[in-house]
Amino acid sequence: MNKDEVLQYISAHSIIELKAGDHRSTFLEIWMVTVNNRIFARSWGLAEKSWYHTFLEDPNGKIRCGEEIVAIKALIPGDIKDMTAEINKAYLTKYNTAQNLKYSQGIIREKHVERTMEFIIDDILHSKK
Repeated sequence: MNKDEVLQYISAHSIIELKAGDHRSTFLEIWMVTVNNRIFARSWGLAEKSWYHTFLEDPNGKIRCGEEIVAIKALIPGDIKDMTAEINKAYLTKYNTAQNLKYSQGIIREKHVERTMEFIIDDILHSKK
C-alpha cells in the first residue's frame, strides 16, 4: 500500500483506526480527512489521556487501512493557520450526513481546531488485523 492508496482509503472511509504512541496496544476509531494529499485529524475529546496528548509526548503511531497497517509520525502542522479553512471544509464535506452534522459542525470550532494533527506516512508495516 503506497501513499496514494492510503489517501484513497482515508477519503473513502468515514472511520479510520489510529494507534497513538508506541505504548498503546489498541486502535481507536476516529475521523480523518485529506487535504492537498495530506492527512489530518482533530481531537474531539479534550482529555489529557487522549490520542492527541499521547502524540505530543510520542509522535510515533499507526493507521489501519483495512488489512494494512501504516506507520505514521504525528505533528502539529506549521502552516495550520493557512490550512484551517480547507480542513474545516473537508470535515463538513466528508461528514455531512444527518447523524454526523452535529459533530462535523462542532469539530470546526476553535477548541478542536487547536487540536489538529497532521500524520506523515513513515513506513508500511504489512500486518493483518
